[in-house]
Amino acid sequence: VQLVESGGGLVQPGGSLRLSCAASGFTFSRYAMNWYRQAPGKERELVAGINIAGSSTNYADSVKDRFTISRDNGQNTVYLQMNSLKPEDTAVYHCNARLWTVNYWGQGTQVTVSS
Repeated sequence: VQLVESGGGLVQPGGSLRLSCAASGFTFSRYAMNWYRQAPGKERELVAGINIAGSSTNYADSVKDRFTISRDNGQNTVYLQMNSLKPEDTAVYHCNARLWTVNYWGQGTQVTVSS
């Protein structure tokens, strides 16, 4: 099983980034997918989630109307489009696949928002 995140980097406040998470080794279309983030000294928090069909999404209040999660079951990939980025969005972003009690995690990609 592998979840490989990409797309992180350094961006100025107000900028945008698009994270990708490529999955392999399991039946991607059967798993709900989530993006979490963890900032230094803080607990990991759920940023966004999407159901198996991509028809239902949920977001943390802090990112609503700025971030969009989507998935491509044909490409086994989940995305996180991040707009209007703020310094407080700085964190390591992790991809998560969940089916009942089974959880898979990626290693994470660093997002730094700074001028």
